[in-house]
Amino acid sequence: MSYIPRLKQEYKERVIKALTDEFGYQNVMQVPKLTKIVVSRGVGAAVSDKKLIDHAVDELTMITGQKAVSTLSKKDVATFKLRKGMPIGAKVTLRGERMYEFLDRLITSALPRVRDFQGVKATGFDGRGNYNLGITEQIIFPEINIDRINRINGMDITFVTSAETDKEAKSLLTELGVPFKKN
Repeated sequence: MSYIPRLKQEYKERVIKALTDEFGYQNVMQVPKLTKIVVSRGVGAAVSDKKLIDHAVDELTMITGQKAVSTLSKKDVATFKLRKGMPIGAKVTLRGERMYEFLDRLITSALPRVRDFQGVKATGFDGRGNYNLGITEQIIFPEINIDRINRINGMDITFVTSAETDKEAKSLLTELGVPFKKN
């Protein structure tokens, strides 16, 4: 028997039933699911120092367990000395098993390490069932050795779901264990 991530198993066994009871879906295929997680980081100082992109790619690779890619600028901005095609960030898109593993590590080990953590804000929904979460320090992840980093940077985490509304997406993420703030 092959390995199945804990959250994927929990989604199949418990979350589908809970969401069906809450929203009254007629078919299992109507139940929203997590399609992908995109972890990205902008590195604005990379215009002057090219090595910062390599550090960002390496850190995202360590955090997610999948090779990150550098993102390129789409247009020239003279005030920032930025040319089209210059690397200015890094991102990684997680799907399937790695997505559930990353979400599990984020919920159980990384977010509780945030100082004065009260929960994540519920205002990051975009109206189409996707949720954006900003993290200010990459050192909350246990994979990052604090002695080997050269500067503290944040990152953006986007949860892309198949939900039609924000209410459905919030219920899905809550059932999966994302700790939203209590109002």
